[in-house]
Amino acid sequence: MSDGKFKVIIVGGGPVGLTAAHALSQAGINYVLLESRDSCVIDVGASLGLWPQALRVLAQFGLLERLRAVGAELKRGVYRTYDGRQFHEVQMSPLEKNHGISQILFQRSKLLEVLYESLGEADKARIHTNKKVTNIITNEHGVEVKCADDSTYYGSIVIGADGVHSKTRSFMRDLALKASSTKVNEERPYTCEYKALWASYPRLEGLVSGDTLETHGSQASVQSLNGNDMCWLFLYEKLPKPTNERASYSEADVEAYFKRHAELPITENIKVKDVYKHKFKAGMTNLEEGILKHWSWNRIVLVGDACHKFTPNQGLGYNNGLQDVAALVNELHGLVAKDASPPSIDAITGAFTRYQAVRSTWIKKDYESSAQWTRMSAWPGLFYRLLDRYIMPSIPFFNSYLLNSVLSDKVSNCPSLQYLETGEPFKGKVPWKNPIRAPVKLAS
Repeated sequence: MSDGKFKVIIVGGGPVGLTAAHALSQAGINYVLLESRDSCVIDVGASLGLWPQALRVLAQFGLLERLRAVGAELKRGVYRTYDGRQFHEVQMSPLEKNHGISQILFQRSKLLEVLYESLGEADKARIHTNKKVTNIITNEHGVEVKCADDSTYYGSIVIGADGVHSKTRSFMRDLALKASSTKVNEERPYTCEYKALWASYPRLEGLVSGDTLETHGSQASVQSLNGNDMCWLFLYEKLPKPTNERASYSEADVEAYFKRHAELPITENIKVKDVYKHKFKAGMTNLEEGILKHWSWNRIVLVGDACHKFTPNQGLGYNNGLQDVAALVNELHGLVAKDASPPSIDAITGAFTRYQAVRSTWIKKDYESSAQWTRMSAWPGLFYRLLDRYIMPSIPFFNSYLLNSVLSDKVSNCPSLQYLETGEPFKGKVPWKNPIRAPVKLAS
């Protein structure tokens, strides 16, 4: 049974769940983390690109130098047509000038390794693997999380950081339905209009580190993200019709899909088939899109892909999950810091409501931006073809406007951990709207 002290149960030990572990530890809030697999550091998925607003929070954890050592700065975007001709180029240098750092690309498993290994031994002891959650029970005093191995964990709240196919989200919905709540999400809240093949491969001659290479065309597009030693390929294609059913693809499906797009160019001289034959790993998935109406119910709250899902073209998924964690733990720290007694259910649900309100506007902006870019890359029709190929490239200073106005507004407004006085790690031309206080210097 719960001992009455405030305790968080994190479900999910991926990048967002491990970020929550860091944030709660730094806030002095007790927690446990339950991961269904046998390790938090596994080599699944492809790459993750971190934008300045995410790197800023990770710098508050003291992780910046470790991250720089395993990442590659993205410097340039090059855009081509199906015949290999370049029609557009974007330099990313304004990002660093405006915010003090650019976007950095990581192998997903390397980022997970940094997040996990940088936790102290006491925090690692709070992480429990092989814990498949089978039920969540809420009551007036707290929560119970039951696992397939017959173990039960007791706490004050549950944070669902268990991704796009979140079990926590499903249990939250079931509980809301049983309580006849008006805060009930759809059973399948996300829709897929595109799918993508991903593959990792060594950086070959002719592929410049720091380049994002894209090939745009009707119904399908190519994206290659070039790291220092490794690159990541994404082949996007529009589905015949939208679906909210979960899809599973075999190795034969992946190979057939690759062969259909093998001749598409990555550079003037390199095609998809030239890099794919060197692949380390590959997989394919449908790309879910959507934003939940309700991110919490009672003592359960969702973060990251569990409550909003973007297409991956702009690399905004983990970045927004991290920002969710920052905004949520700011609220939780405010609850426990001002009162030694456990917060009431009204105080908890109020904190959850404020968290969603803080994040909703910016989530919608990034969701729309990701959706537009996916469709401007793999055109579903004439409108997006004209917009991508002719309208946007022909507008004078349009890239400058996007980087220096639209993007800078989103980056500078993102949350930081307000309870940590670490000082600003990055300073550029654009001031941060949620400044990080510097440590107080004691008089000698």
